[in-house]
Amino acid sequence: MSLTTPGLLHKERIIAGPGFNRWLVPPAALAIHLCIGMAYGFSVFWLPLSKALGIKEAIQCGPEVGFLAQLFTTTFDWQISTLGWMYTLFFVLLGFSAAIWGGWLERAGPRKAGVVAALCWCGGMLISALGVYLHQFWLMILGSGVIGGIGLGLGYISPVSTLIKWFPDRRGMATGMAIMGFGGGAMIGSPLAADLMKYFATPTSVGVMPTFVVMALVYFVFMMAGAFGYRVPPTGWKPAGWTPPPASTNTMITQRHVHVSKVWGIPQFWLLWMVLCMNVSAGIGVIGMASPMLQEVFGGSLIGVAQKFGELDKTQLAAIAGVAAGFTALLSLFNIGGRFFWASLSDKLGRKLTYAVFFVLGGVLYFSVPGSAADGNIVLFVSALCIILSMYGGGFATVPAYLADLFGTQMVGAIHGRLLTAWATAGVLGPVVVNYMREYQLGLGLPREQVYNQTMYILTGMLVIGLVCNLMVRPLADKWFMTDAELAEEKRLANEKASASELVRGQNGGADAVSPGVVALAWAAVGIPLAWGVYRTLQSVAKFFA
Repeated sequence: MSLTTPGLLHKERIIAGPGFNRWLVPPAALAIHLCIGMAYGFSVFWLPLSKALGIKEAIQCGPEVGFLAQLFTTTFDWQISTLGWMYTLFFVLLGFSAAIWGGWLERAGPRKAGVVAALCWCGGMLISALGVYLHQFWLMILGSGVIGGIGLGLGYISPVSTLIKWFPDRRGMATGMAIMGFGGGAMIGSPLAADLMKYFATPTSVGVMPTFVVMALVYFVFMMAGAFGYRVPPTGWKPAGWTPPPASTNTMITQRHVHVSKVWGIPQFWLLWMVLCMNVSAGIGVIGMASPMLQEVFGGSLIGVAQKFGELDKTQLAAIAGVAAGFTALLSLFNIGGRFFWASLSDKLGRKLTYAVFFVLGGVLYFSVPGSAADGNIVLFVSALCIILSMYGGGFATVPAYLADLFGTQMVGAIHGRLLTAWATAGVLGPVVVNYMREYQLGLGLPREQVYNQTMYILTGMLVIGLVCNLMVRPLADKWFMTDAELAEEKRLANEKASASELVRGQNGGADAVSPGVVALAWAAVGIPLAWGVYRTLQSVAKFFA
């Protein structure tokens, strides 16, 4: 390769040539998001890993074996509470890695970021497999928690800026498609992992180690295919027949651009930070307690028995746990569907109004839950939580377009990365509020069916805070935007070209003109696994309606 020819992963190499179909970019993004979305489903490994040595029954560690000792023990099984720290690390590292390397991503391009994400996420799973084999939990923390968490952050934001630039006419829908994939990753990964563990299980193994290896290899293939499927549009590209609306028609959508280095000092950024943090904190709180809440609130009525939760025997408890598992699966469907539905709707309503709906409707629904629970009205209870979860997912999918509207598209991926620190914060805040409030209420001697009432009112208060912050969002002052000279320099640093013809002949492969059949195959490659995941989820949902 000559010195003038950029490398295979270089951003200049992926500028789309004539005839490229922009509908090839969303399945590339989905290929990555469906893989890293397994982070949501990692709890499927906790129970088997808690019996990794004992196989049938866990070899319990004594009270003298604390968290640090469990990192290195080879004689005791890990506690589920200890394993859960991997889940926490996923979302803390996702937020902070996206914030730290978001600016690099804008200049390096989505292909290089996607490849690094694949190496981190899949390599982390292989290191975790070694940790299971050696029974060293610190290796799992390092592998999936830290290295995998970095891969999560880079993979999550890798398509955002690119999709927004390819779909300036439908920003919400475009990001909604990709981020829907992150929510759908567990739909595919959890049943796949369960099937693989069952296949690999032996009298001396719970099957987690080979499952990690197989899933890492499968994910690597999909994520690399997604990374190499990315293309970026030439500077100034527009969809055929689309004209950008005049700036005067919607002052909330700017035609200018903000540099990522300035966002920490912009009030609107922190208002959106609070908007996302409050929406996610409330939603994560519901996700974390949905299953036990349904069981404790409705007890035996879930299986047609007129008894409270504490009066049920083991067989009955197992039966209502199955119903609750179906309820959790139903919520996951609404979480995923909401990502596409609300983000697409925001293209019509506008981002600010869409978030206002989240907070107003969500607040009413949270406030109504204690009443429907006290009345024993399971239909209203379940309906409220399903809509709440759809808006939780919709918040994630809508916020990249909100950022692009306010801060411009030049560095929206990097700005989105910094905003995701709100997710990292919410990942700690939401569960802590919910879990501690539940324990506090139980400590006061309240019946189990009433311990969630105060929590719901607190979550309602969070949404009120989010609503106030959202209403305070205004267009940015001129001083925050880049000058023409600064923008030109940033485009130079980001290796942007006006067209693919500016590249050395043959650098972009000359294969950008694609047939509709190729587009259909790309969508089938991600659509078939997603449809399988939905099918498996619907099987669980059937238990709830049965």
